[in-house]
Amino acid sequence: MGVFSARRTPEPYSDRVNEMPREHRPAKSIRVLLAEDQQMMRGALALLLGMEEDIQVVAQVSAGDTIVDAALTHRPDVALLDIELPGMSGLDAAAELRDQVPDCRVLILTTFGRPGYLRRAMEAGAAGFLVKDGPVEELAVAIRRVLTGENVIDPALAAVALSAGPSPLTARECEVLNASADGATVADIATRLRLSESTVRNYLSAAIGKTGTRNRMEAMREARQQGWL
Repeated sequence: MGVFSARRTPEPYSDRVNEMPREHRPAKSIRVLLAEDQQMMRGALALLLGMEEDIQVVAQVSAGDTIVDAALTHRPDVALLDIELPGMSGLDAAAELRDQVPDCRVLILTTFGRPGYLRRAMEAGAAGFLVKDGPVEELAVAIRRVLTGENVIDPALAAVALSAGPSPLTARECEVLNASADGATVADIATRLRLSESTVRNYLSAAIGKTGTRNRMEAMREARQQGWL
């Protein structure tokens, strides 16, 4: 979302993240939870959104596995989530929010405008998907729109996603590829996932074939590039 000039970022879960005095805010501000692992980006977004008269950032978190707890504590109207977060991805957190905090609308904001990410976000129940290269005013408008029940999706990415089609990988193939990310051997993966080594090899072979690559590391990179992992 361009280059922001950020001030000192408040601590996670802090309510003191808006610059506008409470007496000048509407009686019912839109309560926003912000999940972003980069401190400067998180602070800049909180500051800029806090300048909107009808938006109040009530919680900030830097890890995916703290999102649901923060939402249960602060009861935001909208959760603004990055995808690549430590602990848990924003996509997995969106699915948990759908189950545990169903009144909270989810808007994905990411650097990576990948078609596979968009499809997975919608499957996880997200109401919107935007990339971080637009003005903050558009983000504020998107927050208001998802709160009214609309789905807000970056139009260029939506067109690409429709032409790209769904992921060809099964859930198990994705799981095995993810397990091989740190250079684990077939035996390591089999132990970790409680599968036989022959089954692991079959899943890896299928993933390599479906991604049109030569080996499992290339298959993993291609799957991540497409947003399938």
